[in-house]
Amino acid sequence: MADLTQQEWQEQLAKDTNAVIIDVRTQDEVDEGYIPNAKHIDIFLGQGFMDEIQKLDNSKNYYVYCRSGGRSGQACAVMNSLGFENTYNLMGGFSEWEGDKTN
Repeated sequence: MADLTQQEWQEQLAKDTNAVIIDVRTQDEVDEGYIPNAKHIDIFLGQGFMDEIQKLDNSKNYYVYCRSGGRSGQACAVMNSLGFENTYNLMGGFSEWEGDKTN
């Protein structure tokens, strides 16, 4: 897992042709807006979260975010333990996001 600043995350994501964005927030948070093309997998689903993560292609690069960076850091750690080598945590999360948003 790598913790990336908002700028690093956006720059790296823009150049990454093997990228998948994961939003680990709750549905209520997602309803308030999200980063375009993000796949929503709520980390609070517990085993359901684990089940959804295990369906993903672990050869991809995963850019993970939540509201402030805490839950996404946990999600990256879980993904790493499941064999995902390239996970990137958005420091500051969606609350500090200045890129494109969908409402």
